[in-house]
Amino acid sequence: MPVLQIYLIEGRTPEQKEAFIAHVTDLAVQDLGVEASSVRVMFLDVPKTDYAIGGKTAKALGR
Repeated sequence: MPVLQIYLIEGRTPEQKEAFIAHVTDLAVQDLGVEASSVRVMFLDVPKTDYAIGGKTAKALGR
């Protein structure tokens, strides 16, 4: 049973997440040979103040 953890900077819409879930599930079925019903996807939304790129928070970078 594949369990996929996806870290994202907060702010994606539910529709974006649903589309992504469908795509990664299809990839797991195709590339890993598993049943779609066995694939688990978990999003971990990280606040912009808790995610840094090049020494600055995503918030400070305007992301």
